[in-house]
Amino acid sequence: MRTIVEHLGSAHDDAQLAVLVTIARKRIEELAGQVPFDLDGLGAPQPATIAPTVTGSRSRLLWEVLEDAYSRLGFDAVGNDTFKKLVLARVVEPTSKADTLRVWDELGVPGAPSLSTVWRTLGRSVTEDWRSKIAAAAQAHATRAGPLTVVLYDVTTLTRRSWSVCSWIAAGSRWKCTSSKATRARP
Repeated sequence: MRTIVEHLGSAHDDAQLAVLVTIARKRIEELAGQVPFDLDGLGAPQPATIAPTVTGSRSRLLWEVLEDAYSRLGFDAVGNDTFKKLVLARVVEPTSKADTLRVWDELGVPGAPSLSTVWRTLGRSVTEDWRSKIAAAAQAHATRAGPLTVVLYDVTTLTRRSWSVCSWIAAGSRWKCTSSKATRARP
């Protein structure tokens, strides 16, 4: 924690900084019993002679936002970090499972698993039925504020102005749908 004894002002260039340093030295001398401060290092910074070298990069903010969304949707119920990383990488770039390793590398994902770990994880996802866990988490998230209503539009070329409204009936655990009158296009 620092204590500000007196604020002398702000400097916007080297000349103003030099004036403030001179005033600060005089003010420090006036304060009895104080040890003098080393203000010589407060001049203009020396220009760097060597350009910095980037050794790596990481899309930390993007990855943290995706992890937060995954968690808020309840998909952590699966309980597998490799699966989560695979899902999130494929949200960033829908690519093959093997090419996901490249996406992890480009994003700078820490602790990215190997390809053999990905294949073993996907095998476990089938045997442990993670699909049901994800579906249950998605439904719980979608219905947390009440019943879920979905509007479905038929966009085929044979039907115009056709729509359905489906509601999830929690008591009976089923969908109830109502449809509009479809107007068939005449061939």
